[in-house]
Amino acid sequence: MHRRRRGIAAGAGAAAALLLAAGFTGAAEAADRAGGADGKRGAERVRLYTPPANPDARTQIEELVRSGKYRDAAGIARMVTTPQAVWLNGSGDDGRIRQEVAGIVRDAARKRALPVLSLYNVPGRDCSQYSAGGAANTAEYTAWIDEVARGIGTRRALVVLEPDSLALLPSDCGQDDDRGTLTDARYEEIGHAVETLTALPGTTVYLDAGHSNWHSVRSIVPRLVRAGVERTAGFYLNASNYRSDDELAWYGKLVSGCLEHTLGGGDPASCPDQWTDRNDARAWLDAHVTPDPSDQPHFVTDTSRNGRGPWYPETDQYPDPQDWCNPPDRGLGRQPTTRTGDPLHDARLWIKIPGESDGACLRGTEGPEDPARGTVAPPAGQWFPEQALELVRNAVPPLLP
Repeated sequence: MHRRRRGIAAGAGAAAALLLAAGFTGAAEAADRAGGADGKRGAERVRLYTPPANPDARTQIEELVRSGKYRDAAGIARMVTTPQAVWLNGSGDDGRIRQEVAGIVRDAARKRALPVLSLYNVPGRDCSQYSAGGAANTAEYTAWIDEVARGIGTRRALVVLEPDSLALLPSDCGQDDDRGTLTDARYEEIGHAVETLTALPGTTVYLDAGHSNWHSVRSIVPRLVRAGVERTAGFYLNASNYRSDDELAWYGKLVSGCLEHTLGGGDPASCPDQWTDRNDARAWLDAHVTPDPSDQPHFVTDTSRNGRGPWYPETDQYPDPQDWCNPPDRGLGRQPTTRTGDPLHDARLWIKIPGESDGACLRGTEGPEDPARGTVAPPAGQWFPEQALELVRNAVPPLLP
C-alpha cells in the first residue's frame, strides 16, 4: 500500500511536470510569436516572455492530476505557460532589485523574448487598500527606479509603469493635503521613471490610463500629458480589470486622438468622451487628428481576465460592489500578441497574472468572507485556486481545444 501511494504521487508530479514543461510550452510559444511593435514603433517580429509559474499553481496542477481532473490540470498549465507580465513591487530586499531585473531580462534575451515588466512600487499605491505598500517616499522610489534601470541596461523590456498611478492619484482618495503635496510628488516620481527608463535603448514605456469605465477621456488626458506621455510609447488600459476588448479599443482610440490634439496645443475639454455618440466622435477625430497613426500615442491592453467582460452585480446588493475585485464567473481573454490588427494598439498583454487574487474583496461588508463568493479570498497577489479554475473554464476564446 505504501509503495502504491508513492507511485501515484510520483505519477501525479510527473504528469504535472510534463504538462508544464512539455505539453503546453509549444502552444504558449506559438501564441507569443507575434508581429508588431518593438522598442518605440518598430515592426520586427516580437515573441513575448513567459516567466516561471507561481509555485502554488504547480501545486494546484498536481492536486488536479491526483484527482483525475486532467482537463482542468491541462487548463491551468496552459494558463501559466502563456506569456504574462513580471510584477516588481519593491517587496523584500530592495538592494537586490538590480540583480533580479537583470536576471529576468537576461533570461528573456536568451529565449529571444520580450519581457513585460509591471513596476508597482510608487509611494501610496492603491490608495493604501488591498495592494497597499510601495516605497516610503519619493527619494526611495527614485533610487529604486534607478536600480531597475541599471538592471535592464541595454536589453529589451516593455515597461507597464505603475498601475493605478495616474488613474488613482493621492488627491482621488483623500490622502492629500490642500496644497496637493502628495499628488505633486506622484507626478515627480512618474516623471523621473519616464525620464530614466525611456533613456534606455531597448526599453518601451507605457503609462497608466485606467480603463474605459473609469476616467473620461477629458479627465485622463491631462494626467497623461503632465506625466510626460509624449516621451513614452503611449499608455496602457485595463490593468487587472475586466473591460471588454471593443470598449477598450474605442477608448484607446479616443484617448490617443485627444492626446495628439492636446500635445499639439488643443484643449482636452473639447475632445469627445467614451460616452459621446460614436458617429459624432468619429467626425471630431476626422477633423482634429492626423490620419497617420505613427504621429499618435499608441496603447496596449490587459486581456488576462476580460474574456467575459465586466461583472455587473445586482443593484444595491452590496454596499460597495467592488466589481474589479475577484468578480465571480469571469474568464481568460484573448492571448497575448503584438499582432492586434489596429495600428494604434501595440499589443494585447496579460498584465495581471491570472489566478492571483485581487484581495479580500469585502464589498463594503464587515467580512471576513467575500459575500459574492461565500469564501475568504486570499490576500492580493496570492494564488486563488477557485478563481484560477473559473478563468480557465470560462475563457473566451476557449483556452483548450
